[in-house]
Amino acid sequence: MPFKGGDLVKYFKTTKSFEHILNKLNIKSIGNGKCVAELKVEEEHTNIMGGLHGGFSATLVDSVSSYALATHHQVNAPHVSVHINTEYVKGAKINDEIEIEANTVKVGKSLAFLEVFIREKQSGALLVKGSHTKFLLAPKE
Repeated sequence: MPFKGGDLVKYFKTTKSFEHILNKLNIKSIGNGKCVAELKVEEEHTNIMGGLHGGFSATLVDSVSSYALATHHQVNAPHVSVHINTEYVKGAKINDEIEIEANTVKVGKSLAFLEVFIREKQSGALLVKGSHTKFLLAPKE
C-alpha cells in the first residue's frame, strides 16, 4: 500500500471523493511512516471569520497522518480511524502558508498511533496539535 507524493497529488487533482478538498495540498516528503505537506490558506479553507476552519484542520490531521501510516514498513493493509484529536493552539488566515507534519509513533498488531503538527511555515509557530489512532484491517488476499 505504499504511496508516493506524486501519486497523492494526482489523486487530489482528479478525485471526486471528499478528498478533493485537498487539491491544493502540496506533499513535500513522504515515506518511512512520515509525511510533510504544505498549503497556502485560501478562502475555501476558512470559516465565516476568515480563519482556518477547524473542520478543515481536522481533515488535514486525518488525511496527512493516514498517508504517513500508509508508507510505514509494518503496514500492508487498509486502515480506518478509531480516534482523532485536535487541539487548536493558534489561528491562521487567508494567504498564510502552513506546514503539516505527520509521524507514525507506534504500530502494533491491530492499532497504529500517529501525531500531527500544523505550523505556520515561516515562523514555525504551532497552530494545531493532532493525534490519530487507526485500526489496521486484515490484509486483503
